[in-house]
Formats: sequence, C-alpha cells, structure tokens
Amino acid sequence: MKKYIYGLTLAAGMVLATSCADQLDELLENPNAVNATTASPDFLLNRIQLDYQGLWYSVSDRGARLTRQINQGSALYEAAYAAGNTNGIWSTAYANILADINFLLPLAEKSNLQRHLGIAKTIKAMVLMNLVDSYGNVPYSEAIDPANFSPKVDDGATIYAAALKLLDEASAHFTAATSGGSPNDYFYGRNYTRWNKLVNTMKLKYHLNTRLVNADASKNAINALIASNALIGTGDDFVFRFGTTIADPDSRHPKFAGQYTLGGGDYQSTDYMHHLTVEKGFDDPRVRYYMYRQALTNTTNVDEQECISQIAPPHYLVGNFPYCNPAGNKGYWGRDHLDPDGIPPDGLKRTAFGVFPAGGRFDNSSAVPVSNPALGNKGAGIHPIMLAAYVDFMLAEAAITLGTSGTPKTLLQSGIKKHMDYVRAFAVAGAEGATIIAFEPSTIFTGRVTNYLNYVGAQFDAATTADARMSVVGREYWLSLYGNGLESFNLYRRTGKPIRMQPGLEAITGPFVRSYLYPNNYMVTNTKAVQKANLATQVFWDKNPASPWIY
Repeated sequence: MKKYIYGLTLAAGMVLATSCADQLDELLENPNAVNATTASPDFLLNRIQLDYQGLWYSVSDRGARLTRQINQGSALYEAAYAAGNTNGIWSTAYANILADINFLLPLAEKSNLQRHLGIAKTIKAMVLMNLVDSYGNVPYSEAIDPANFSPKVDDGATIYAAALKLLDEASAHFTAATSGGSPNDYFYGRNYTRWNKLVNTMKLKYHLNTRLVNADASKNAINALIASNALIGTGDDFVFRFGTTIADPDSRHPKFAGQYTLGGGDYQSTDYMHHLTVEKGFDDPRVRYYMYRQALTNTTNVDEQECISQIAPPHYLVGNFPYCNPAGNKGYWGRDHLDPDGIPPDGLKRTAFGVFPAGGRFDNSSAVPVSNPALGNKGAGIHPIMLAAYVDFMLAEAAITLGTSGTPKTLLQSGIKKHMDYVRAFAVAGAEGATIIAFEPSTIFTGRVTNYLNYVGAQFDAATTADARMSVVGREYWLSLYGNGLESFNLYRRTGKPIRMQPGLEAITGPFVRSYLYPNNYMVTNTKAVQKANLATQVFWDKNPASPWIY
C-alpha cells in the first residue's frame, strides 16, 4: 500500500570549512518539503475535499453499473471487477485522503481550527464507511503508519463503529462556541448547521445499513434522529458542484467531459430507460432531464446496433425482461446488462447524459448530436452525494422494516416529489433554463408530477405485505438515485430492491458483486494480505441470503 510520509526531510550533512576539522556534519531541513511548520491546514483541507469527491465518484460509478443505472460491459462480473479494477479507490482513500487527514488533525487541534476538524472528521467517517461498503474488512488501526507497510485488516463492524464515533466528534466541532480559521468549503459555503445535518444523516445511513445486524439498536437510534429534527431537509443537499472550464484542470462533470466533445462515452442502461419510459405506461417526469436522445427513433441499421436483428436470450423471454431497446421506438438507445459487444459507429446516436446531474442538454426532442462542449449546461453538473429526497426514502424503508416513526406512504411520496422538484430546479437554474421552460412550463411539469405521485400511491395502497410495500419504495428510491450508484448499490444489497432488474445477457454471469476483490496495489505490497474467495463475499451488514437472491 502506497504511503505518503509527512514530516521533516533531512538533507545530507555538509562539512563546513572552519578551523574545527572534526566538526559534525550539519543536518539541514529541506526548504521545499512540507512539514508541520510550513503546511497550510487550509490547503490540506482543500485537497481532502477535492479528493473525496473523486473517491465518491469512483465508488458511485461502479455501483451504478452493478444496479443497471448505466451499462455494465463485459459478459461476466469477474471480468469487469478483477483485482486491478479498484486500485484507484484504494490509493485515493489511503494514500491521499486518510493520510492527509491524519496530517491535518494535529495541526488543526494545535490552532483550535474547530471547523477544519469537523469537516475533516466527517469526510474521514464517510471514507471509512465507503471502504467497508466496498470491500468489507480493510486496514484501519494499523493503516497510515509510515513504519508499517503491511497493516492488518480490521473487522468491518469495528471500522463502522469508529466512523460513528468520528461523526459524534465532528458534531461537537461544528457546534463549538469558539473556533479559529475560516476554511474553504466546497460543499456548504461555511454553513456549519448544514454540516451538522449531514453528520446526522450519515448516522441515519449507518443505522439503516446495520439494521440487519441489530434491529433494535437501529430502530432506537433512527427514532432519536427523527425526534431531533436535524436531518438534511430541503435546501441542505450535500452535493459537489462542477464548473465549465475545459483547460487543465478540467472543472466539468466527468460524464459531460467524456461525452460532449467527440460523442461516445458510456451507454445508458436499457433496463433503466425501460423503467423510466415503459414500465408504468407513461414517461417519468425526469427522463428528459436525466438523458438526452441524439436520435428520436430506434435505428434499423444492424451495423449500428447488432441486437435489433437478434432474438432475446431464453432467460430474458421467460422473465419478460426488456431486450435491446425499450419498447415504443422512442430512440432511447443504450445497452443491455453485461453486454460485451464491440463499439459500433453510434457515438453521435446513442442516448447521452442529460442536464441532471451531468450538466448536459435537456431533451427537447431536438436530437442535436452531443459533439459540442458548448451545449447544454456545459458540464456544470453535480455529484448528488446526499439529497433531502434520499432521507425520505431511507425513513420510509426504516418505517417499513423496523417500525420507526413516520408513515411510509407519506415519506415515499415526499421523497419522489422532493427529488423531482430538485431535478427541475437545478436544471432550470442553469444555461438550459429557457429551453426547459419553453418546452415544458412549470404547470405542465407539476401536473405530470401529480399524476406520477397518484400512480405510485395507488400501487403502494395495493401492496398487501411489508415486502410488497418495500418493493415500491425500493424501486422509486432507485429511480431517484440516478447519478448516485453508491446508495443504489447499498440499497440493493440491503433490501434486494428493486426486484425486477434486467439480468446479464449470458445465463451464467458468475457471482454477483457483494463486495469488491482487494485491489492489486494492496495485494502485492502487503505481506499480510489474503485475497477473498470471490466477489460473493458479503460485507458485515449484508446479512441477506447469498446469490442468486440478487444478481
């Protein structure tokens, strides 16, 4: 495991020409080295925040592919998630973020930088939870020690508990009466009340993830959080905002930057587009915000999309899963789950990322190819790390599965409406605002949201069991998590919802990923490292049945 060692860098001794021939060599401090005297807590915290958004994106992107929010190529999970696949996650977490935080904390404590401490400890807690959610047991107690290049792994539950303790400490830092410094804050602009709401919401996430380990403890803790009335609400959304600068460094949303210059980029998921446009019999009000069609009808050219000339695999037919394209010939052009085919000349025809969250174009049926970086919101998108809408969905799940306070249907509908309103408000506030309002005035959008809420409400009322009600909540949370594959992956492992997701093209795709293999950069440098048996190894809070419960 790569380690950065901060401290004094000693130069070679120099023999000084003096009358004392036996004078000892003098050890000189390197003036270019970062040390406890010259390091800037502000600059360190800047890097910690920027590195965290990068780490979050890497984890989120993989979760989105596994849960069919965007396409996952490769015919087998084992090929897509080999040991080298997550090297970047590991090195960013340990060599960058955790090492920087460990260096920052004593500096901030010495100068009474309470808000620096609060932000750093909140991010550290989130990194630890991300690592456990991704890998299970990982190094912690012996990690980031310059003298130990082979740290042992700690139990995931122990690391989760350490993260919870860090969140408690962070809350105290955010509410401390006196504090020094005024840190740059990429997320909340120095609004520490909102930071404290994020802390409480991360505790909600902690207790929801661990509900299968200790249901009573989770129920009591979540009820206490609800009673505190200090969770993320409307206007408190924890997001990272991107800019429109193309020059190095590129400040645009990575999905926009990867698609709106030359076309190409990721394929959208056929299954996800099916749920957004076909499954309910009408379009989800968000689909034109999520996705931008470069073609308004399905191709008839087999050289562009080979699957149009083929019959769906037998297991697709038996399960009545969508294949190749969503029904309706609307031009939603993506890929089936675990489709390993090569790339045809469809870069300026496949469905692209839209205005939310990637900062692309709103789909007003213009079908202009995405080969111009000046289109849409020009990449000024967001990473939706934790939204107010997500809180309602989590509380609905807790109410159904644990019996916590709150009415599940009310929370479900509140989550849907909050998310739809947020998507619309974000999109209209950008460069695409005039285009959106001209195509879809607010009264029309509001009417479509009302119809959607009535439809889902009727489905929820028709559900006669807790599991059936959870199926409705899980599906709607999944559809609201576009751009946040991290929470989608956690939801899927925690609940098995949504229940109808497209399987891989091959009948046998290998074990579904319940946690990632340890990366190569850990395995080859740590003499204590022992690789997992396979991708089916479950993290400590995932007490659900083994595959094929999920696939």
